[in-house]
Amino acid sequence: MKYISTRGQTARKQFSEVLLMGLAPDGGLMLPESYPEIGPAILHEWRGLSYPDLAFSIMSLFATDIPPADLRDIIDRTYNAEIFGSDEITPVRTLRDGIRIQALSNGPTLAFKDIAMQFLGNAFEYVLAKEGKSLNILGATSGDTGSAAEYALRGKDGVNVFMMSPEGKMSAFQRAQMYSLQDENIHNIAIEGMFDDCQDIVKALQNDAHFKEEYRISTVNSINWGRVLAQIVYYFYGYFRATTSNEQKVSFCVPSGNFGNVCAGHIARQMGLPIHRLIVATNENDVLDQFFKTGEYRPRNASHTYVTSSPSMDISKASNFERFIFDLMERDADEVQTLWAEVGVGKGFDLGFMLDTIHEKYGFVSGKSLHRNRLEVIRQVYKEEGELLDPHTADGVKVARELREAGETIICLETALPAKFAETIAEAVGEVEIPRPAKLASLEDLPQRVTVMPANAEAVKQLIRDTLA
Repeated sequence: MKYISTRGQTARKQFSEVLLMGLAPDGGLMLPESYPEIGPAILHEWRGLSYPDLAFSIMSLFATDIPPADLRDIIDRTYNAEIFGSDEITPVRTLRDGIRIQALSNGPTLAFKDIAMQFLGNAFEYVLAKEGKSLNILGATSGDTGSAAEYALRGKDGVNVFMMSPEGKMSAFQRAQMYSLQDENIHNIAIEGMFDDCQDIVKALQNDAHFKEEYRISTVNSINWGRVLAQIVYYFYGYFRATTSNEQKVSFCVPSGNFGNVCAGHIARQMGLPIHRLIVATNENDVLDQFFKTGEYRPRNASHTYVTSSPSMDISKASNFERFIFDLMERDADEVQTLWAEVGVGKGFDLGFMLDTIHEKYGFVSGKSLHRNRLEVIRQVYKEEGELLDPHTADGVKVARELREAGETIICLETALPAKFAETIAEAVGEVEIPRPAKLASLEDLPQRVTVMPANAEAVKQLIRDTLA
């Protein structure tokens, strides 16, 4: 399996090279040259597999330069009951109205990002040790990526983490998860601005070829192919848990801001997983909802990004979206370059003439949820089911209920556990006890370590230089 860039100007790479790369040298995103085709016989063979066995079966199709025994070891150290609380890893449950929820948040930081990030941490360590290299990870987070990355990489040999987050824009729990870590290889940077400012700095440093090479800069943001690969697995697992035969189809509803999670679903569908529809759920930052309804992609700048009660989706530039557009444009890299040149100057683009293809061939639809909607869903589910949903998952349930067709099985992908969003939960249902693991009981009381900086790429470069000097 070889990998190519959506911009077409990068030489073909193997998995281990792509894993450490982040953004491609030409500014694009890496994707497999072609997607493996999974037919009925293989689906039948995979249906009864455990999560680790399924992960190995899928990942071995993509990570062909890692010896099978080594890949198996990485997977077994990643997906086990000790880290994720049960052998199922991502169990599926059903609400009274038939909407399914796939639990993705039982890892160390209580967010779906752990599923991919724990794999990435172990894969990084393996590849770096094998090649005798070190790596400096530069990341941006709107809430959950940062803590998931830091918990996956803390204390790992040969890795430093520089994680940017928007100052004051995350929940108190999210901030405490990141800033309370005292490991020497973890460096938190609070940027005076929005998540999009943080993401722009990541891309600016990734595009500075000299700086990137000199300081061995990579990323764990959702642009990293290793994360997308790990997320493909739970689409297959969720499908098998929600169906009894491979003749059945399901739809997935995915709360989305950066398009990384639902991009993995798109790839699973292209591989042959029987997915009827991919339902994109946005919050008030509805750039993706606008695209899937009209064909217009109009990213907004940070000053026009809303601060909401589902903060992990407070994103107005979907950094993974280019991967889908590459497929939509029938892998025409020149066309992708032209479109993203328009994005680069703040114009965006209009593909309204392709809406039928987007909806029919690729199965995408979308919906939007507002603050009052997520409060209503949290309140209703708590009253009827006796369980709490986090605000992002509530957005997904709202959109799934709104768009569900007769007889359609919809699996909502859980974003996080409600403990991370106590203020919004209290607003929805009043002061109730929100379950959290005992080891995180007094998280907010721990001392915190963070550097506050302006939204300036050069300033961040200098901080990295000074830290690594």
